[in-house]
Amino acid sequence: MMKRREFVTRSVGVGLLGAVAPMFGGLDTLASQPAVQGNYDLAAVRGGTPPQMFDKAMEAIGGMGRFVKQGQRVLIKPNIGWDTPPERAANTNPDLVGRMVKAAFEAGAADVFVFDHTCDQWDRAYRNSGIEAAVRQNGGTIVPGNNERNYREVSIPGAKILKTTKVHEMVLNTDVFINVPVLKHHGSTTVTLAIKNLMGCVWDRRFYHGNDLSQCIADFLAFKKPDLNVIDGYRMMTRNGPRGVSVADVVDLGALVAGTDIVAVDSAATLMFGSQPNEIGHIRIAEEMGFGTTNLEQLSINRIRI
Repeated sequence: MMKRREFVTRSVGVGLLGAVAPMFGGLDTLASQPAVQGNYDLAAVRGGTPPQMFDKAMEAIGGMGRFVKQGQRVLIKPNIGWDTPPERAANTNPDLVGRMVKAAFEAGAADVFVFDHTCDQWDRAYRNSGIEAAVRQNGGTIVPGNNERNYREVSIPGAKILKTTKVHEMVLNTDVFINVPVLKHHGSTTVTLAIKNLMGCVWDRRFYHGNDLSQCIADFLAFKKPDLNVIDGYRMMTRNGPRGVSVADVVDLGALVAGTDIVAVDSAATLMFGSQPNEIGHIRIAEEMGFGTTNLEQLSINRIRI
């Protein structure tokens, strides 16, 4: 098992409040550990391209066939919020999204859809992020998230503040929900990862910002938790998030984390950013509400060096 302290054993400064780009317990000096299929709760991969790291992570946690069955409709939810190129790391890496679309089809998916409720103009964000082309090249379907008519009102029993919200119909009408955020800084929440990425599923994000942002982010999990969470840490925005200003805000981290426990996945990635999970309001609240654990010591984690 990997202990929490093993995530942060050596670091180099990257300029945001002392944020760090840590090693996975000395992975740079370790040989790859075997990714025994299905034996791990979480996979932390370092050193390859986004598709290579994804393939290794999936092998470790059971393969895409664990999540996608023959004939199912799959929704992949990246961060496509911003009209910026991939090297700015404001959006999920397009090569990773393309590989995930292909992997879903390889596992037997009948349809694979990709969408986000963008912050910048949706068609420019889809195009200039590189994600639209990557999805189409791998046979997936790009779905706009910019029209309120495609959102449906839902109630959220158990939520403390976000009692109702309008959710995109693709979240309601697909069989498998895969969440693939990018690891980056956020001015309001310090980091934005898997839990916060789900804000891109709802129509009225202004409600979140006006009514206890952290609680609303956690509340959404009472309605829907993804079947799989994959965090893109290939490039990491260290400051000026969530949009960033230039490539000067970005470091090449070369990392990926994957697992089913959304709180644990966010906790591991938060440590990679150089913060503690209990310092991040929505992660702390999500654990308190029973949606997952920040205690990485109770999980089996495979660290893989490519």
